[in-house]
Amino acid sequence: MIVKLNCSEPKEIKMNAVKFTEQTARENYMDLSHNSYPGRGIIIGQNDGGTDMIQIYWIMGRSEGSRNRVFKTDGGRLYTEVADPKKHTGDPKLVIYNAMRKIGFNFIVSNGHQTDTIAEELDDFKVSARTQNLSNVLVKPTVERPHGWIYEPDAPNFTPRISGVCSIGAYHPLIQLAILRKSPWDKTCDVNCYEYRYIDKGFGYCITTYTGDGNPLPSFTGEPLLMPLQGHSVEIGETYWQTLNQKNRVALAVKAINKETGESTIKVWNKYQKV
Repeated sequence: MIVKLNCSEPKEIKMNAVKFTEQTARENYMDLSHNSYPGRGIIIGQNDGGTDMIQIYWIMGRSEGSRNRVFKTDGGRLYTEVADPKKHTGDPKLVIYNAMRKIGFNFIVSNGHQTDTIAEELDDFKVSARTQNLSNVLVKPTVERPHGWIYEPDAPNFTPRISGVCSIGAYHPLIQLAILRKSPWDKTCDVNCYEYRYIDKGFGYCITTYTGDGNPLPSFTGEPLLMPLQGHSVEIGETYWQTLNQKNRVALAVKAINKETGESTIKVWNKYQKV
């Protein structure tokens, strides 16, 4: 007996999977557009042309101190600065930091001073993030931090620390995302790290500090969210800048990383002007 295989089935399955993925990304994007306060956010993926890896980072604020900031850049580094020193500036340990750095072919983004820790660790060991797990870097004990990095000490919110690394090279670009979040049971820190060894063109993975507004603010939970990345980097940045709540958004930056050369450019959107 000869059994005829339905050769169209794998193709149909793949098409259905792609359709489901696109739908999921659209739904997550719409949820973000309706979210008045996702807080700070990171998206890492690649543009739909497949030429560049994309890193997005944004900050939002409810208080005067949180809103009194701008993004500045010098080459591959993105950092925050006080917009108007005459106004309330908040805790500089929490609001003034390097948000993006580059070490070799590792591109780092985070919502705090852990950006520098990640960069220094990769630089000291002259290793790729492919061989250095992001969570291990973040929880490594030091004299200043015996327990490594944990969530921010801004009770009652205890803002999570979110971090990401994109590594390019001979293989498919590697994406790592990590969130350090206060345990719901006590003051210990939950550590969640996600590694993606492949992502299709036009998609990115997103983590935010919060799931919405509230008092206290509810921390982000679950796995990173799939998001669409359509167009070139400026179009992508403009799309997400317009998506964020206009009252609470403060600044957004997009870094485009050429997958072949490692060269990168940063485009910034600031709500406020530097005085």
